[in-house]
Amino acid sequence: MNILFLTFAYPENESHTNIYTDLMDEFKSRGHCLTVLCQREKRHKKTTEFTKHRAIDVLRVRTGNLTKVNFIEKGFSLLKIESQFINAIKKYLSDRKFDLILYSTPPITFATVINYIKKRDHARTYLLLKDIFPQNAVDIGMLKPNSITHQFFLYIEKKLYKSSDWIGCMSQGNVDYLLKHNPYLVSEKIEVCPNSIRPAPLHVYKENKNLKIREKYNIPQNVKLLIYGGNLGKPQGIDFMLKTLTSLMYRKDFFFLIVGSGTEFTKIENYLFVNKIENVKLINLLPNEEFKEILKSADVGLIFLDERFTVPNIPSRLTAYMELAKPVLAVTDINTDLNQIILDAECGFWTKAGDLESFMKIIQEISELKEDLVKMGINGRIYLEENFHVSDSYHIIMSHFENTEGKLNYV
Repeated sequence: MNILFLTFAYPENESHTNIYTDLMDEFKSRGHCLTVLCQREKRHKKTTEFTKHRAIDVLRVRTGNLTKVNFIEKGFSLLKIESQFINAIKKYLSDRKFDLILYSTPPITFATVINYIKKRDHARTYLLLKDIFPQNAVDIGMLKPNSITHQFFLYIEKKLYKSSDWIGCMSQGNVDYLLKHNPYLVSEKIEVCPNSIRPAPLHVYKENKNLKIREKYNIPQNVKLLIYGGNLGKPQGIDFMLKTLTSLMYRKDFFFLIVGSGTEFTKIENYLFVNKIENVKLINLLPNEEFKEILKSADVGLIFLDERFTVPNIPSRLTAYMELAKPVLAVTDINTDLNQIILDAECGFWTKAGDLESFMKIIQEISELKEDLVKMGINGRIYLEENFHVSDSYHIIMSHFENTEGKLNYV
């Protein structure tokens, strides 16, 4: 099949991978022809052009800035992006006809692009739903409910869902939420297609701490190292994260490493400085391989989500922790079914965001564990291989195009 994949999250550096690069590699390894279409923000001062990422064609379209900018600038950039993508398709992809269009949220502003290619090529469409917007923005106060802006994005969201022949959700909680709040959708087009990766071989399941990497970043050797990696923005509930760090600032047996970027990075940096919290280190984004080396030396991987969310989010960072057999401590809202995943996998701990007492009890439990933490990490790795392997996502998507013998029934 000829497949077009639209996304905002495709790295330029070939050494950098994520859930989308792994999925595209899986399709390519099975003989499909791939083209990726993604943005290239104007801050990079590069033009629209074709590049290669692991032998896959990637058309990078010059757009406005979408990350690390205020809401107004991001909004203007999003409004213009559909016409920019369509113009790029007409100029660079006029000779390519696609059988399947894959696309991910965020953003939700792909509907016009999807419909243009769908009509031009009579293609089928599959949405990888990673972000239920605008409700998630309403939950955390970034959008005023029932405002003109909110109503506009609801219209765009509905347009995108209706353009999709199938919608793959991150969890059953996402499926249930989507059907409950969008009664015009039919259940046959909604399914679970979770975040997935192609995990690298893990030769040592027991403690594989790289002590030199701790030394490099001035992290004490004989402490429990808890690491957070990922976005540092409003969705992460940073205020409660800072409360937890303050409550543990005098613990000599724990050290916290926060690696990431986002709108709240400076806020965290200033807070740590003003309050003289010494058992926490904050680092801006690192190359993927460097982050993995640090993660190898950690004891627990952290996930934070804002307690106000009504949308069941499943952060992709979960698979990164599972890949390196690290137990997970998730601090989230009560509406996500991430806690059920952790319970099923027996790979860590969950507590409600905002419940400091419960968080402190878990920290005390972690302080007293050693071999059990290792076992939880192994459990997570096994669960990843059985449930979140990229081949599983491939087969879920392709089940709509293959007959019982595994042959394509749609080209």
